[in-house]
Amino acid sequence: MAKPKIKPEIKPDSAVAPTTPWNVVVHNDPINYMGYVVVAFMNVLNLPSAEAKKLVQTVHQEGQAIVWSGNREKAEVLVLKLQQWHLNAQLSKNG
Repeated sequence: MAKPKIKPEIKPDSAVAPTTPWNVVVHNDPINYMGYVVVAFMNVLNLPSAEAKKLVQTVHQEGQAIVWSGNREKAEVLVLKLQQWHLNAQLSKNG
């Protein structure tokens, strides 16, 4: 005789919420030339030249820009790498 199959009841309250994304924010500084920051973005963030230039313009005009958003571990690594390029980068929680 086969045992009846029991289906678990899934309640919406018990569902795992996705983790909040973390932002890598770069602030404008008077020290680094824009061309240098473009090269840093291309190397650290693996961006094409045109996209890196747009981000640099945003940083320059608005004083800061979110250059990457995602999981905390990768965001921490990117912040450290950008800081090693002597950029004013920080981690911020999205939301």
